[in-house]
Amino acid sequence: RGLPPGNLSDCPNGSRWVMDVFNECAQDGRDIASVVLGLVSIFCFAAASFPQFYQACKTGIMDRALSIYFLLGWLGGDLLNLIGSFLADQLPLQVYTAVYYVLADLVMLSLYCYYKVKNRGGGFAVPINAAFVCLSLGTVSTVSFLGRGAAMVQDPVTFKGRSLLSARMDELGWKPFTRSEIIGFTIGSISSVLYLCSRVPQIYTNYKRKSTSGVSYSLFALVMLGNLLYGLSVLLKNPEPGQGEGDYVLRHLPWLVGSLGVLSLDVVISFQFLAYRRGRPSAREERDALLGEQGDS
Repeated sequence: RGLPPGNLSDCPNGSRWVMDVFNECAQDGRDIASVVLGLVSIFCFAAASFPQFYQACKTGIMDRALSIYFLLGWLGGDLLNLIGSFLADQLPLQVYTAVYYVLADLVMLSLYCYYKVKNRGGGFAVPINAAFVCLSLGTVSTVSFLGRGAAMVQDPVTFKGRSLLSARMDELGWKPFTRSEIIGFTIGSISSVLYLCSRVPQIYTNYKRKSTSGVSYSLFALVMLGNLLYGLSVLLKNPEPGQGEGDYVLRHLPWLVGSLGVLSLDVVISFQFLAYRRGRPSAREERDALLGEQGDS
């Protein structure tokens, strides 16, 4: 396929398929490895929700097994990632991936509310749904507002959220942060904080129940693998010519902290799966207990 004018000259000896598909300059093995690891991390994130969907339908205790704050924090992080993808004018692959993450989170939250209503008589369903509707409307309004603001900025935006590609600079050497980059950096930082904070309620929920029944370990295993590969893909990427390692790391710091920080907290959850493996009530026992509580009420 034909490339836009100037791309070949800007990336001598670069990989054509990487340039064609991702508009990314990959000139050596490190760059190729960064792209491949980033691709695999995307597939890990995309597949992570399916084991939990199956586990929820199998056990019927998703409302007790997962913390609502874990789900809302995850959704908030992905929503900000989606906003960042529009602000950064990312390639379609990154935009579609960000949209998919949000849709998967919405399905997860819908399952939680469904089992909340089914097992508890819907005591918390109304405020949760109201909060979700307000959050969705606020996000749509924010996307529209920031999208109009970003369209007025002509400087290229280099930051991306939980996406594949690293920063790309159109000019060689270091250059200061643009206004759009500052906005993107801020959104990425808040998104990373939400990802990190979402794990704490789930760790507490597991500790309080002394059980991980109803929670799919494959969900956290795939997310751990995705975050590890994403962090490696960013670190393996060569800085732009004339750009120092420190400047490169600084421009990716929020997403490195988010991915590797979440990875460390997911390791804690993994130890909880091992610690509560024995002596925990079965999913059937927990479900019967919930039905018994509902009958008594």
